[in-house]
Amino acid sequence: MERIALSDRLELSRIIYGMWRLTDDADRSSSHVQAKIEACLAQGITSFDQADIYGGYSSEAVLGETLKQAPALREQMEIITKCNIVAPCGIHSDKRLKYYDTSEQYITQAVDRSLREMAIEHIDLLLIHRPDPMMNADTTGGTLDRLVKSGKVKAVGVSNFRPWDTDLLQSRMSNKLVTNQIEISLAENTALTNGDLAHLQQHSITPMAWSPLAGGSLFQAPHSNLALKLSEMAEKFSVDSGSLAIAWLLKHPANILPIMGSNNIQRIESFSKALEIELDRQSWFELYQAANGAEVA
Repeated sequence: MERIALSDRLELSRIIYGMWRLTDDADRSSSHVQAKIEACLAQGITSFDQADIYGGYSSEAVLGETLKQAPALREQMEIITKCNIVAPCGIHSDKRLKYYDTSEQYITQAVDRSLREMAIEHIDLLLIHRPDPMMNADTTGGTLDRLVKSGKVKAVGVSNFRPWDTDLLQSRMSNKLVTNQIEISLAENTALTNGDLAHLQQHSITPMAWSPLAGGSLFQAPHSNLALKLSEMAEKFSVDSGSLAIAWLLKHPANILPIMGSNNIQRIESFSKALEIELDRQSWFELYQAANGAEVA
């Protein structure tokens, strides 16, 4: 599988496996989680996306139990995780509301906890999960730089940041922010025209796409026209509609890294099929038109 260099220290697989649904699976056993990881690795999907808040602050521990049972897996993986969302559940059940925390204390403690929970010695890529209106950029930037210097974190980035949020944080850092994980799909494609992707390309920052299939809504109302077009074109390419929708993202010159999430082993085994589809420009715009309900101006 193609690999994308985010920096001189970090490469990720072209498709990333997202673990936000890991604890939704009735079978959380280490053997079952290992089977999902191995299904990814067999295709060359080596990058795995976590967050401290996933599973009510329990998903990292589920992964950690698997890595304790099968430590050799870690050498084949790049582990991404995120922090700064504080929600009143799990370890934060004493909090009275949901809020963001980008203080030095919170980020440092979150990283240490993630390392313990996942039973790993370093995080390959740490992201600030959401832009914090109370962020002190000097403090947050300095904390991220120190985490990289300490070796606890190999590289850092952001998630759901707008261009100005990214620029502010980057201006207070010596290490480069190597990614912004944002929502991009055929159904939610405003990043293509609102300046988000343009900004990332301008600054050579690799975008990651969360919810690249729009939570499955691509294939049902209110996207019935798009669902029909995907079905028609997928038949032409002899693939499923989901793979075609991911191929549409992969075609973009920004080198978008889709984050795919599923607990179904057979579905996981099919993720790489999207890489076999080569869309020409007219086919790409045909899907874009169907998604937006009108031809381009």
